[in-house]
Amino acid sequence: MNIVLLGSGNVAAVLGRKFKAAGHTILQIYSRNSAAASELAYELDAESTNYKSTILKTADVYIVAVKDDAIEQVTEEIYLPGKVVAHTAASVPKEVLSRVTSHYGVFYPLQSLRKEMTRLPDVPVFFDGSDEHTKTVLASLARSIAPVQALEAGDDDRQKLHVAAVVVSNFTNHLYTLAEEYCHKEGLDFKQLLPLIEETALRIRTVSPKAAQTGPAIRHDSETIRKHLELLHGHPQLKNIYLVLTESLQTAE
Repeated sequence: MNIVLLGSGNVAAVLGRKFKAAGHTILQIYSRNSAAASELAYELDAESTNYKSTILKTADVYIVAVKDDAIEQVTEEIYLPGKVVAHTAASVPKEVLSRVTSHYGVFYPLQSLRKEMTRLPDVPVFFDGSDEHTKTVLASLARSIAPVQALEAGDDDRQKLHVAAVVVSNFTNHLYTLAEEYCHKEGLDFKQLLPLIEETALRIRTVSPKAAQTGPAIRHDSETIRKHLELLHGHPQLKNIYLVLTESLQTAE
């Protein structure tokens, strides 16, 4: 397919690389940041522009890969009748693009993407469209970069997936941050925990997280919990989270 990317950030960069690796042609990069557009266009062997009036009208698919709250502004005054146009946001309804074309949809990569990635990660893609033609085109594009992880998902399911994604990615990473700060203040090396982190992540590929759960809370080891809370006396934020999660683990059995 011939593709135009609207955006030049993390998602646009990684999707662009995935599309190119799958044999698609990136015709153009549009971005309000002309330097970033030029840089990404050079990498993907495409044109670049920071003027909406010069966006090419010859592509098969237009992917709007910008921040959620920028989608309306970026697509304002862009009209692509007859073209398939999709944004990449989990929590924004597809109808935000209805004034751009009658063939509008969503192409949501459920993955944390960063422009500096040197290895193209596995990217599950959830797609939706305003009509069967749009769904067919986006399904084909999704399967080209995620052969076994391309699924249709409406606005409701996509938003629920996003909630779960925030919990397993953003919240978990925040816990890593608190643990790293705790180790630093206590003169410990956070990197000594990396094998444990990696093993836990790998284990839930084969068993449910609930079945993999270990630790003093699940064992109702009140003495160990008491000692931990004493050690966390000088770390009030981490102590509060420890208490909340301990209670959650013990009441979820």
